Amino acid sequence: MAILQLIGFGSTGWGALLLLGALMTLCVTAVALAIGAVFGAIIAAAKLSGNLILKTLGNVYTTVFRGVPELLIIYLIYFGGSSAITSIGKSFGYEGFLGMPSFAAGALAVGIISGAYQAEVFRGAYLAISRGELEAASAIGMHRGMRFRRIIMPQVLRYAIPGMGNVWQLSLKDSALISVTGLAELMRTSQVAAGSTRQYFLFFIVGGALYLILTSLSDRVFNGAERRANRSMPSAMGQA
Repeated sequence: MAILQLIGFGSTGWGALLLLGALMTLCVTAVALAIGAVFGAIIAAAKLSGNLILKTLGNVYTTVFRGVPELLIIYLIYFGGSSAITSIGKSFGYEGFLGMPSFAAGALAVGIISGAYQAEVFRGAYLAISRGELEAASAIGMHRGMRFRRIIMPQVLRYAIPGMGNVWQLSLKDSALISVTGLAELMRTSQVAAGSTRQYFLFFIVGGALYLILTSLSDRVFNGAERRANRSMPSAMGQA
């Protein structure tokens, strides 16, 4: 009974705070995925280009951010960003310390990391498009913008859905590392609850269960999106 009170929604329970932590985890992961999509698209375009310098820069990006520990990237963004903001503040006459917001630092760090993985997802999705279809589009006079809008983009998004699901799951788990910045996401809330009640096993099990619920629901969403995309994928050449 005491355990139910601890994880319940009453005045002495931590249930509401844990759910708020789970919501924060979803929010920071969604923002990180959006940031990563921008970085990933740019890096994928660079790696697919015929320019040796751009391809090299793209390869360096994916190698570095897939090879360096995620926690180190979070520390660099959070503390490096705080130092930069403090320096800017001093140039305007402010003498105190200005810390980078935890949410912004965490979302940016996880977004940069996920961008390295999304770049490979987008690149693989582009390479999966039939070369004959692109050649046929050029042969009938489709200009580059129309090819991108009617053939490349829809099919890249379609082929990228499974890989994006994996990147989402990876980012969802990486978001737990943002707890080191003090952001009250699910891991941080579980730590605080465990430390306050001395029920470490209980609250870490509850936190793990909530992560499993989030990942399971995410799997359903991406699987549903993949099935829908496969059913509704129009013939790009037929729309031309």
